[in-house]
Amino acid sequence: MAVSSLPNRVSFPRKALLGLAGAAALGLAGVALYAQIEGDRGIPPIASTGDFEVSGIEVNATGDNAEAARAAGWREAQRKGWEQLWAKNGAGGAAPALDAGTLDGMVSAIVVENEQVGPHRYIAKLGVIFDRARTGGYLGMQGQIAHSAPMLVIPVLYQGGVGSVFETRTPWQKAWAEFRTGQSVIDYVRPTGSGADSLLLTEGQLTRRSRNWWRLILDEFGAADVVIPIARLERQFPGGPVRGTFAARFGPDNQFLGSFQMTAESEDKLPAMLAEAVRRIDGLYAQALTAGRLAPDSTLLVQPEIDPKLIDEVLAKSGALTRTAPTTAEAGQPAPTATTAAQAQAFTVQFVTPDAAALDGGLVAVRSVPGVQGATVTSLAVGGMSVMRVTYAGELDALAAALRAQGWKVTQGAGALVIRK
Repeated sequence: MAVSSLPNRVSFPRKALLGLAGAAALGLAGVALYAQIEGDRGIPPIASTGDFEVSGIEVNATGDNAEAARAAGWREAQRKGWEQLWAKNGAGGAAPALDAGTLDGMVSAIVVENEQVGPHRYIAKLGVIFDRARTGGYLGMQGQIAHSAPMLVIPVLYQGGVGSVFETRTPWQKAWAEFRTGQSVIDYVRPTGSGADSLLLTEGQLTRRSRNWWRLILDEFGAADVVIPIARLERQFPGGPVRGTFAARFGPDNQFLGSFQMTAESEDKLPAMLAEAVRRIDGLYAQALTAGRLAPDSTLLVQPEIDPKLIDEVLAKSGALTRTAPTTAEAGQPAPTATTAAQAQAFTVQFVTPDAAALDGGLVAVRSVPGVQGATVTSLAVGGMSVMRVTYAGELDALAAALRAQGWKVTQGAGALVIRK
């Protein structure tokens, strides 16, 4: 039960560095550019798994010596953590009593938030991380949890009238680096903030609307879209209360999803407030995902459009285009009117893709629905949640009903569906 801190996703923007190197060669950057990326700027995110974490557990234990008191405190933390985890995720009622050996097997780590060790006493605030595979059976959890497409995180902090991301090490970026994303439905891509990250991901990036620039940034970090959690800190007086205003924003157009306010009584309480703010913002993003508002922006995908008439002309000249059946007009049937084509609408459908077979199965199922004119994958996330753009001649309710008839569990949002088996 050791405390570990490992990098999560680490992406090094190669194209960006090539561009910067070229600028330096032309004399446009020089030594000043190097000064902007050197030094300790970022905080690597911790490794996040699907394990369950319970934090802020206060213990007060005694023992024959310091080690015995600490061991008793950790056992107490495991028991309290199990009770809190059951209350949060269980089926109700009191948590089932488990012996110390079973709890030891379920706990993968103890996180020491604060501790005071005496000769015979141990007072601490601890966190307990439960192994998901061993604990999920007791909680009755089965199946898979739907996740979003990979989302690049740009944590922006405003304090003292200045906005910053990775230019300096900030408590807001630290809170996001320490956030355990394993239990979140959002697939966060968290940059380390080192190297060229401080040049690419700045507060000014929020005002950029160029899709070409956003495509370059997202491709470098392997993300489908971007989430922008914003924190504004106001200090009433030195050492006094710190008031924070937090907002969850999303996408290259900086769409507003929700906001709230919190207050820390002193600077010592600021890290705890920011950690809680991160959890609440994660909740706002999760709600947006359920409502279908967190789908990747289709304008970030480059899809060349080719005139169908041009395709027919090329095929006809090559001899590959042959007539195999009479047209509707030749068969004596009325030709389809333009009104039918005008009724076709584009919807976003998110579906769980743990493997390639699930991806193929989801596409086949959607394309087989009568009225579906096309289904194209716009965001591929094997092991997570993929997104497809569906052109359907009908209303969203009808498409949802047709998928339910195939045995899919369908969650309907604004112009979007989430389907899973």
